[in-house]
Amino acid sequence: MQNNLISVITPVYNAAAFIERTVESVLNQTYKNIEHILVDDCSTDKSEEILREWMKKDSRIKYIRLKENSGAAVARNTGLEHAKGQYIAFIDSDDIWKPEKLEKQLQFMQDHQYAFTYTKFEMISEEGEVVHTSAELPDKLNYTGLLKNTAIACSTVIIDRKIVGDFRMPLVRKGQDTATWLQILRKLDFAYGLNEVLGQYRQVKGSISSDRVGALKRTWNTYYRLEKLPLPKALYYFTFYTFNAIRRRL
Repeated sequence: MQNNLISVITPVYNAAAFIERTVESVLNQTYKNIEHILVDDCSTDKSEEILREWMKKDSRIKYIRLKENSGAAVARNTGLEHAKGQYIAFIDSDDIWKPEKLEKQLQFMQDHQYAFTYTKFEMISEEGEVVHTSAELPDKLNYTGLLKNTAIACSTVIIDRKIVGDFRMPLVRKGQDTATWLQILRKLDFAYGLNEVLGQYRQVKGSISSDRVGALKRTWNTYYRLEKLPLPKALYYFTFYTFNAIRRRL
C-alpha cells in the first residue's frame, strides 16, 4: 500500500498561527509516501518564512507562492496541477489530522475499491480544545444525497484520480469544495464515509468557515447558480441541507 503516492494539498493565507501544527500532522502520518503541496495565496504574515524553513527539513514539502491573491479555489487548483499522486487529499491550513488518518482511509478505499471517501472529525477551538464531534456519517452519499447533507468536510476527503480522472475546483471564492464534490458525484455512483474521527477542524473566529449565515448563502449559490437547479428543486434541497446542518450542530 505504501507504493501509492498521496498528494496532500493545502491553501495557505496568513496562517502563521496554526500552519506548523498542520504540517506536523501531515508529516507525522503513519503512511509515509506523501507529498505536501502548500500553495501560498500571497500571505502578508510569516507563513512564507515558516514554510520555507519546513522545506529545508523535509523533502516532501512543496511550497508554491501565487503571484496575486486569488482565493482558495485557485490555490487548490494550483496544487492539483502540480500533484503527482494517484490519490488526492486536502487539509486546510488550520486543521489537524490524526496520525493514522491516511493509512486507515487509504486501506478503506483499497479494500472496497472506493474512489471518493470522507471521514468523521472533531471541532476544536483556536486553543486546540475539542468542542464538538461530528455526528455519525451516512455510509454513502450520491449526488442528491449530498445536496441534502453537510457530511463531507474538505479536510477529510481523499479522491482516487485513477478512477475519477483529472478534476479542478470551480473558480468561486467560497464554497468551491462542495461544488467540486457535486461535480465528481455526477460521474460516480457514491462517495463513501469512514465512520471514525480521523481529523480535527479548527474553529477560527472571523474565518470564512465560521460564518454560518455565509455558509447558507454559499450553499444556495452552489445549488441555484453553479449547479443550475430549477428554483423548486433548489428550494427543496436547500431546506433539507439547512435542517441537516442544524441537526448536526446539536
